Amino acid sequence: MAVLRNDSRIILHLDYDCFYASVFEVEQPALRSLPLAVQQKQIVVTCNYEARRRGLHKLQLIKDAKRICPDVVIVLGEDLTKFRNASKELYLLVRSLVWGGRVEKLGFDELFLDVTEMIDYNISVLNPNDLTNSFFHLDRKDPTIGTAYDATHFQGSTFPVTEGSPVPTDLSSLEMRLLVASHLQGHIRSKLEHQIGFTATGGISTSKLLAKLVGSVHKPNGQTTLLPPYQSTLENESNVHRFLDEHEIRKIPGIGSRMAQKLRAHITGQEDSDAKVTVRDVRLFPGMGPPLLDKILSGLGSAKGIGTKMWSVLHGVDNSEILQGRDVPTQISIEDSYGRLDTFEAVRRELVTLSRSLIRRMRADLLDNETPPGRWRAHPRTLRLSTRPRLPPGSETGRTYHSNRISRSAPLPAFIFHLDENMDALAERLVQESVLSMFRRLHPEKSGWNLSLLNIAVTNIVESAGDQKQSSGRDIGKMFQQQETVLRDWTVQEQEPEAPVDVLPPDSEQAESDDWEDDEPLASLDCTLCGCPVPLFAHEAHMMYHSVPE
Repeated sequence: MAVLRNDSRIILHLDYDCFYASVFEVEQPALRSLPLAVQQKQIVVTCNYEARRRGLHKLQLIKDAKRICPDVVIVLGEDLTKFRNASKELYLLVRSLVWGGRVEKLGFDELFLDVTEMIDYNISVLNPNDLTNSFFHLDRKDPTIGTAYDATHFQGSTFPVTEGSPVPTDLSSLEMRLLVASHLQGHIRSKLEHQIGFTATGGISTSKLLAKLVGSVHKPNGQTTLLPPYQSTLENESNVHRFLDEHEIRKIPGIGSRMAQKLRAHITGQEDSDAKVTVRDVRLFPGMGPPLLDKILSGLGSAKGIGTKMWSVLHGVDNSEILQGRDVPTQISIEDSYGRLDTFEAVRRELVTLSRSLIRRMRADLLDNETPPGRWRAHPRTLRLSTRPRLPPGSETGRTYHSNRISRSAPLPAFIFHLDENMDALAERLVQESVLSMFRRLHPEKSGWNLSLLNIAVTNIVESAGDQKQSSGRDIGKMFQQQETVLRDWTVQEQEPEAPVDVLPPDSEQAESDDWEDDEPLASLDCTLCGCPVPLFAHEAHMMYHSVPE
């Protein structure tokens, strides 16, 4: 079955090197040369390359890490605030460099960039007679903003390897676009390092799948471009196939552990095989195609059309769009895991702690602090509580991360938006008035349960009235201001008539009693949900508006 690839786009992938460890290294540069491990609970959640060189790795017990590397520096990573702030700063810098802000964030440490428009424009103004002294325009309106580069060679590495080989003068259109994109990628990575202090590994291709995979070839602090041809012909094999075919199937984005196990079992004929199975092994297996993949991978919870999707992935085809990041998150979630949590009072204390962190996150992510005392840029409508009861011993084998979670949702109470109340008091009130009742519905029995996880979240976040396209409404005041500006040149300005001689001056008693003050502002109250001033007579209707689901 033929698969159609969209090779008109140019996609970049950025993966920050040892992001979590780098956050501490940027704060304390002396740590860069030391083995550094980030601790959560009693586990090494990540470590820098110096620590890895000395035998440390992710998900290692702290006691084992100290035994293997006695001089390892351990830093606590329980509070994600500094990681979240660093990730946001990096994202905003990259987004400011990409036309149209077409940047998609994946977790804290990965970005996808659609730079098609930038590359096509710079190709159109490229001087073919002096490629060595080319100039990349970062701003179409200002030709002085940009960076010089040599368009006769790729920046960074390539697949297949071409280092040391001269670039042909008769490059294809796609190859030339990828070459120019490699210099943009180098410029962005340089900005991240010199302005904020983070290094990143980069990939350049025509899709998110290929850019991510090729970017992992030269780690850390490197970049790789996947060269054409992307389609196989009688004369040439596709570089996409050459690149993908040697990858173990579990390494391909979109193929999870259960899918990989099913494919491995079918290819080897052994149910629990640990044999290495590559993309080439699956792609060229007799009879392989979408129908057979559907048969192998279908089952409870499988996506519709899974066979066609996987057949495309095995051929390196991924036409998914770059999803532009929102200025506010879609949800805010706080959770923690526990060795044993089996008393009501312990649960209540943990819920208060989580609620306090949740409120702090809400104020950090959803408040507009440019104009004190702050205005809510977005309002969550739903409060969700999730727990994960611990399974009996011996029954957790093969459990996925989210397995066995149970959840309950309720409307988020309005008092959570009160900025004049202390966060500790708000957290206690939230738990007492809302969260505990949700917990009792999840666990009606008074004892006998043992929880391994608690999660509290606000969801269904809707942006407040504004001019952004994600907003749930537009600011009426701004609409009238804009209308006045647009219509100013077409508005007939009437001259004020001269006052007749018998009109009393405005400070007289008769003027004060007879005049109707049309411009007197109506008495109003600020809405506790969106912060907008609402006339008293409309306050009840305004609150009803907030209560209606979208």
